[in-house]
Amino acid sequence: MGKTSDLTAVQKTIIDTLHKEGKTQKVIAKEAGCSQSSVSKHINRQAKGRKKCGRKKCTSSRDNRTLQRIVTTNPFKNVGEIHKEWTAAGVSASRTTTRRLMKDMGFRCRIPCVKPLLNMKQRKKRLAWAKDKKDWTDAEWSKVMFSDESKFCISFGNQGPRVWRKSGEAQNPRCMRSSVKFPPSVMVWGAMSSAGVGPLCFLRSRVNAAVYQEVLEHFMLPAADQLYGDADFTFQQDLAPAHSAKTTSTWFKDHGIPVLDWPANSPDLNPIENLWGIVKRRMQYARPNNAEELKTTIRATWALITPEQCHRLIESMLRRITAVIEAKGAPTKY
Repeated sequence: MGKTSDLTAVQKTIIDTLHKEGKTQKVIAKEAGCSQSSVSKHINRQAKGRKKCGRKKCTSSRDNRTLQRIVTTNPFKNVGEIHKEWTAAGVSASRTTTRRLMKDMGFRCRIPCVKPLLNMKQRKKRLAWAKDKKDWTDAEWSKVMFSDESKFCISFGNQGPRVWRKSGEAQNPRCMRSSVKFPPSVMVWGAMSSAGVGPLCFLRSRVNAAVYQEVLEHFMLPAADQLYGDADFTFQQDLAPAHSAKTTSTWFKDHGIPVLDWPANSPDLNPIENLWGIVKRRMQYARPNNAEELKTTIRATWALITPEQCHRLIESMLRRITAVIEAKGAPTKY
């Protein structure tokens, strides 16, 4: 026979039902399969309105509001700093209590999202751009070739994949991630449209106007032939110095390729940024040993991108533009 705290939800339901029917505690105990004392304690507890026993809370509602205000005001402080500030306000609580109350309030420790810093002038230009493009259809956006550069490292930062391991396996090579002071990395240029992705270009040097025009000549034009054939298209690029140089503008004019006007510091508007994210997430469990193996892994992962994925990202342009308008030009979740 178990204690009152050991009663299952089914047993408690049986006790409550039979008690309402006027059955004796002896009969109820036999039907529920527990001791008569357990039945008695459960009935008495229900009658007194006691749902649970436990130690009295060491903090008041006012103390909890103070903690919530501290966390909300300083969201980047760690638990130790928050606990120190809270106890300095006259609250007597342990660090464990501080962490538990923060969790009960709904706070979770997470890696912060990174968004570009925009000044008021840039926000106004983003808002004006979004309002100008808000009536574009998916068919119009499908005629745009989006491009961007992205950096790939052998080690994708400190927040890599977690590992399942047993006690004592911390130093097991199978459970360890390699770390180097200056991990090999490669800079990659790529392009996409609703029809799919174009060939990648691995940049060997710092990208200036001359290098960028070579990329356009040897990689962008083949990508355009692959994705659009003889059909017209508009090219998208951000406002990096090499992209906005006068010689680059002349190159586009000489080749008769229109360039989409683009607001500064707006990666959240470019769907290829999401594509880079997909590639990097798929590569997080790969373990290339050098730059050449890294390039091979990038090429193989890029080749797995389907036209359907690209089409879905292009379809998100309307949602991105709507989000910018609602945020009045501020950075969005995309």
